[in-house]
Parts: sequence; C-alpha cells; structure tokens
Amino acid sequence: MLLEGKKGIVLSITNKNSIGWAIAEAAAQHGAQVGVGAQGERTLENVNKLIEGKPAFRPLTCDFMVDEDIDRLVDEVKGAYGTIDFFVHSAAFAKREDLQGRFIDTSLDGFNLAMDVSAYSLVRLCKALEPVLADDASVVTISYLGSTRYAPNYNVMGLAKAALEAAVRYLAADLGERGIRVNTLSPGPVNTVAARGVKGLIDMIGYVQDRAPLKRPYGQAEVAGSGVYLLSDLSRGVTGQIIFVDSGYNIVGM
Repeated sequence: MLLEGKKGIVLSITNKNSIGWAIAEAAAQHGAQVGVGAQGERTLENVNKLIEGKPAFRPLTCDFMVDEDIDRLVDEVKGAYGTIDFFVHSAAFAKREDLQGRFIDTSLDGFNLAMDVSAYSLVRLCKALEPVLADDASVVTISYLGSTRYAPNYNVMGLAKAALEAAVRYLAADLGERGIRVNTLSPGPVNTVAARGVKGLIDMIGYVQDRAPLKRPYGQAEVAGSGVYLLSDLSRGVTGQIIFVDSGYNIVGM
C-alpha cells in the first residue's frame, strides 16, 4: 500500500471517466484518504454517486474562478484533514469554438478563459493550499503533448498547457525548500468529457495507439498508475518533470 496513512485532494472530477477520478480511486486503493472535488452542484451529484458507500472519500466543491470558493475549500480541507500529503489538479477548459477552425481566430476572451482555468488555476490553488500542504507533499497536474507540438483542433489549449508546464517548473522551485514536489502527467489522447471538446478525438486516439512503440491501448488506468507513483514516497527525488503516459508516442518522429 504505497499511500497508507496519506491524505489528499483531487480537483476536479466530472464523471467516472475523468482522469482525476482514476487517480483518486487508485490512491484510495493504495490506502489514502481522498477529498474528491467537483466544480459545482451539477457535477457534485456525479461525484456523490461515485463515492457512495466508500469511506475513503470525501466530497468537495470548488469553482476555480471564485475566490470565495477557494477560501472555503481551504477551510474545509483544514477542518477535515489538518494537512494534506498530495494535491491533484485535473482541470482544463476552453470555449468549444476555440477548439476548432484556425488558432489565429481565438478571441481574447477565449484565450484568457483557457489560460485562467487550465493554467493559472494551478498557481492560484497551490498558493491557497500552501499552508495546508505537509512537508514533502506531492502536487500533480495533467498536460498533453499539444503543449509543445501542433495538434489539430487543440488550438488555444496547446498554449494553456505550455503555460501549465512552465508553471510546474516555477512552482517546483518555489515549494522545493519544504520538500514539496510538483510534477506533470502527460497522457496521450484519452476519451474523457473534457477531451471530447476537441474535434476528431476518437481518430486521434486511434492514430496515437497505432503508431506508439508499445502498440497497445492506454487510458485512465495507466495514467492512474503513474499518478500513484508521483503521489507516493517512491518519487521523493522527482520534481518539475513531465511523465508521458502514451505508450511511447511522444518519442516518435515519423
């Protein structure tokens, strides 16, 4: 049990196919107590169904765009757990119209929204949660290869993920004095609610799996396995890194 006695939170979860839920479930299986976050009341209903009858989990809500929600979240986490040993940030959003057509047509409003929810929210939450993060805690976020390469229809989200990955490096430097490590998981395309906003997702999944060195499917379970490693003490010497979970597709040139 790699996470026996550890406590942490995973934000945010939409449904059973969410990567965040896969990580939360795997963490609980390894002995952790997990606060499971929804963005609002609508998704909280789904979260409550997922954790019903499972004492390792606790429901939370937090809208990353509302400062009062973040303050309330910190108070709730402190009251429930005192301090936490891990925080998983699994959140991204862009307007649907900004995930199709030409990137050059991205509106300023759409650009700012994608950056705020998908990248700055990690910075905002790390700052807010810093007082309740235990020494040697682990912070993990989720990115995608579109941060450094062109991916059709990924558009503004590619820039948001690039900013997210840069933020991870700077946060790793800021929090490293307390032994807190900050890392990124970068799965290939996975069929989730968030990813379905990208036009042609199913074709992208097939393309990657056909060309990846391992020649086999990957998905939420594989991402969760790498997530448990990063949350556990096995990764005490790892920070500021990107771990790809895509059957090796990221190394392919042609």
